[in-house]
Amino acid sequence: MSMQDMVKGVEKFRINYFCSHQEMFGRLAQGQAPQVLFITCSDSRIDPNLITQTQPGELFVIRNVGNIIPPFGTTNFTEAAAIEYAIQALGIKDIIICGHSHCGAMKGLLQLGSLAQEMPLVYEWLHHYAAATRRLVQDNYQEYEGEELLSLTVKENVLTQIENLETYPVIRSRLRSGQLFLHAWVYEIESGNVIAYNANLGQFVPIKDPLPVPDPIASARSGLSELMEF
Repeated sequence: MSMQDMVKGVEKFRINYFCSHQEMFGRLAQGQAPQVLFITCSDSRIDPNLITQTQPGELFVIRNVGNIIPPFGTTNFTEAAAIEYAIQALGIKDIIICGHSHCGAMKGLLQLGSLAQEMPLVYEWLHHYAAATRRLVQDNYQEYEGEELLSLTVKENVLTQIENLETYPVIRSRLRSGQLFLHAWVYEIESGNVIAYNANLGQFVPIKDPLPVPDPIASARSGLSELMEF
């Protein structure tokens, strides 16, 4: 899509969609009250509102390369500031970390050395903030390769980010009091399916109601066979 197409799209939005939803945008102009923080990758193929069929104002979104949340106390403040605002100012009750199939960031993580010269900033981001995922995969999935290994890495990375979220004092406190819930999702681009981690089963399962919620504070990791089941 060219910039000319983008400008035409903006005009089409204003004339068509905005005009037919003026009441909604009038409410949004008065403030926002989302109940869900959706953390996902910057990948252009991922659209949180499309996947969840939500409207403007219903999701507070954090996007970055690899849907990574640095642990509390690191020098990267961008994600931490957004998390703090979501919980303290907006009263968010659910946080979803959503990875996705064919993730370029996770592909890069599996071939980290080759990024150093070509994309040094991507290398630094993954080297500093995805090291736990990389080590876990290296130590536990040596017999896997290709798409199978990438799929496992995507899932393990989502679980690692859940654990990183639990290092934030405000999150731990609200998890303990039952005011906040964490959800680990993976979106499969090729099928449209979303799978979610079920801590009771120790595996990712097709998403359905009631939602499978990771065990707060102590996210139990599953074995190879369980992660690969879906």
